[in-house]
Amino acid sequence: MTETTRVARRRTYLMCPPEHFTVEYAINPWMNPDKPVDVALAMRQWQRLHSVFTSLGHTVHTVPPVAGLPDMVFAANGATVIGGSVLGARFRYPQRQPEAAAYLGWLRANRVGAGEIRESGVVNEGEGDIVFAGQVILAGHGYRTDEAVPAELADLFGLPVISLRLVDPRFYHLDTALAVLTNDVAAYYPAAFDDASRAALAGYFSELIEAKDEDAEVLGLNAVSDGRNVVLPEQATGLAAQLAGAGFTPIGVDLSELLKAGGGPKCCTLELR
Repeated sequence: MTETTRVARRRTYLMCPPEHFTVEYAINPWMNPDKPVDVALAMRQWQRLHSVFTSLGHTVHTVPPVAGLPDMVFAANGATVIGGSVLGARFRYPQRQPEAAAYLGWLRANRVGAGEIRESGVVNEGEGDIVFAGQVILAGHGYRTDEAVPAELADLFGLPVISLRLVDPRFYHLDTALAVLTNDVAAYYPAAFDDASRAALAGYFSELIEAKDEDAEVLGLNAVSDGRNVVLPEQATGLAAQLAGAGFTPIGVDLSELLKAGGGPKCCTLELR
C-alpha cells in the first residue's frame, strides 16, 4: 500500500471563550440542565484547543462572549464564511437567536474579505450544518437548519450545494456526523444519514472513512482538519487510529465539559475563509 502524504494549510479561525458557559436549557439530546457544569474546567479545555491551533501555525481570532448567551462558545454556528463572503446565522431556538447579531457584528467590524455580508432569510445554524468541501458546499438539514438553505448558499457563494438529511437526533448538526478532512476525503457516521445522503457523499468524496459507533457517540467526528492535522475529541481513540492509518496526524483534545452541551472541537471553531 502506497503511503499517502497529507499537506497542511494554514487556516484562520474565530473562537469565543466559554466565560458564560452553562447548560440551563435543553435543545439537543446531549443537554441536561440538572447535570453540573464546571466553567473553570471548560475554560481550561477551551484554552487547550486554542493553543493547539496556534501551535500548528493557524491564526485564531476571538469574539467577545456575551452574558446570557451560554452557547456562544460554539462559534461554528455563528456564520458561514467562504471566499470573503459571509452568510449570517439564523438560529432555530430563541435561546440562541441573539448570537447571530453578535457574530455578524464582529464579522462586519473585522472584514475578512471583500465579499458580501448577508443576513440569512431562512433558518441556518452556520457551519454546524453548512460545510465547505472545496468545490461544493454540503448543507445538512433535518433538525436545526431549514431544507431551503441550498438556494441561498448557491446564490451568495456561487457554488453547487449537496443537500444531506440527518436522521438521528443525537447528530443534530452536520458537523457532529461528518468531518471534511481534505477536499476529497471525509470521515462520517453512515447511520446519521438517510440513504440518498449516503449515496451523495459516496458520489462526491473519493475516500470516506466510516466512524464506529463508539467514536461517533463521543462526537469524534466533530473535528477540525487543516489537511494533515486533525484535531478531534481524545475519547475517539478508534477514529484517531483510522485517521493515522489514512495518513493524517490526529491530535486529541479533551472537551468533556463542552460535550455536556453537545459540543466538540469543530463546534468551537468557525473558519474564516
